[in-house]
Amino acid sequence: MRDLDRADLGKADLDKVDLDKVLADIAAIRSQVAAGTAFQGYGPSAVALTGGLALVTASVQALLLDDATARPLTFLAGWVATALVSVGVIGAEMRARSRRHHSGLADAMILNAVEAFLPAGAAGALLLLVLARLVPDSLWLLPGLWQMLVGLGLFASLRALPRPVAWAAGWYLVAGLGAIAASAEGRALSPWTMGLPFALGQGLLALILHRAPGGDHA
Repeated sequence: MRDLDRADLGKADLDKVDLDKVLADIAAIRSQVAAGTAFQGYGPSAVALTGGLALVTASVQALLLDDATARPLTFLAGWVATALVSVGVIGAEMRARSRRHHSGLADAMILNAVEAFLPAGAAGALLLLVLARLVPDSLWLLPGLWQMLVGLGLFASLRALPRPVAWAAGWYLVAGLGAIAASAEGRALSPWTMGLPFALGQGLLALILHRAPGGDHA
């Protein structure tokens, strides 16, 4: 009787191992399929809206901040808040579109998209913390550096996005370098060195996504 019980337990353990392996294999296959599938979760309407938010933020700061350079943390806090709102807007539409376009692969597709952009986002946040804490005189570099990081994040996402997105990524790299060059002499912060590049970059990105297959179903 004890031998039979042990045999039953051994078979149950074997069945559990087999089930775990099958589930792991299915998860790996889903991840591979998601990695090779064009991501249609980014909606042009949400991306365009974030460009509008950049212009609104720049306009408000131009009116309310007489000297942004004298109040760098207030200036940067406004852009951090805008970035968080933008992430929320894009994330909400990304989730809805992914459910519609990718069905059962939606979660895997969203995870891949987040993983591609996460290093750039984390680097931007860490740059703010390090510069504000250790070298506050260098905070004028952040607008340009942030734009370059957005460009790098887009380049990292290209494998799952329409190839013309590379133009938007290139714009952010060039705009970031231009923002640093324009601010280098006076080391000054300006709402427009953030607002205009992001408005144009997001507008270009929205146009590219709109013209891509499935992009007009916002």
